[in-house]
Amino acid sequence: MAIGFIGLGNLGTAVSKRLTDMNEEIIVYNRTREKVEKLGYKIAKSPKDLIEKCDIVILCLFESHAVENILNMQDGLLEADLEGKTIIDLTTNHFEQVLNFHKVIDEKGGEYLESPIFGSVAPALQGQVTIVISGKKETFESCKALLEKIGKEIFYLKEPGKASKMKLINNLCLGSFMATIAECTALGDACDISRDKLLEILGVGGGQSLVLKAKTQKLLEEDYSPHFSNNAIYKDLHTLQDLAYSMNQPLYSAAIPKELFGKMKKDGKGEEDFCSIVQLFKD
Repeated sequence: MAIGFIGLGNLGTAVSKRLTDMNEEIIVYNRTREKVEKLGYKIAKSPKDLIEKCDIVILCLFESHAVENILNMQDGLLEADLEGKTIIDLTTNHFEQVLNFHKVIDEKGGEYLESPIFGSVAPALQGQVTIVISGKKETFESCKALLEKIGKEIFYLKEPGKASKMKLINNLCLGSFMATIAECTALGDACDISRDKLLEILGVGGGQSLVLKAKTQKLLEEDYSPHFSNNAIYKDLHTLQDLAYSMNQPLYSAAIPKELFGKMKKDGKGEEDFCSIVQLFKD
């Protein structure tokens, strides 16, 4: 049976292509019909129509308000009979809102896997992302083979909300590393060290990381086409601060990177790749 898919942003498009490369048939609902037609996928007229055609529907949306809309809109997912249906949600959700998604889908007889992706466009196209899942063990096991077509590393944290919290913690590393690498790059430029040599040395020195490996070519070419946007990391770091506040837990190292990415958004560069933060350190 075909897999349902909702959300053709940068990451969603990459994941959908990976699924078709792995010989999965997909049917798509997307607000912009032209985007689906351009990619050549079969089209569902609504989320309800989609889940009536497919036993598994994958969501890959920007944030929890978008998920809530897909669930509750006219002809949304919750208007369908969800018995025997599974929703795999790859969205980076708010740690509180995601608990309600588990609840309302369960009340309608469906299964819900909170399954945020760790990684961006390039690794998603190759099935090299990491996925952390929260939800019922039996549902996870039944979907594991499909998840392994999308991700290289699969982790299971049973309790609802934990996968979303883990994703936010991971993105503190991501945002902090990117901000530091960007500042190092700008400082190297100011010292008249060639950028290619600087990044090569950082790559075997203190800057060695998945972030630097993923962004070296983009920094060299000053290519800011989005794989993971400033808007996305800013949103995630903001949600991370909500999490820390809810736990009365001080959060020291997140504040400055969050505001740097916020400045990129304010400057009209929110849709650029988050490596474009290097521009702030050159001004």
